[in-house]
Amino acid sequence: MVTVNTHEAKTRLSALLALVEQKGEKVMICRNGRPVAELSKARAKKRRNRLAVDPSLRVRLRYDPVEALSEDEFPARFR
Repeated sequence: MVTVNTHEAKTRLSALLALVEQKGEKVMICRNGRPVAELSKARAKKRRNRLAVDPSLRVRLRYDPVEALSEDEFPARFR
């Protein structure tokens, strides 16, 4: 891990970014000897499959949807 002060970070920002990007090195930026920020390589965002089934959406049927209706369940006008 490379440690630099704020003035040096401002002066060499492009070089520090190249170091992070190419070598994956982390850069700690300090003010008055205390860590303020850390530069590290950004991780690629994981893409979500929009066509995948959402696991939070579940349907539970309390009956058999292919079972035939009984006489009293079937509407009288269609008998």
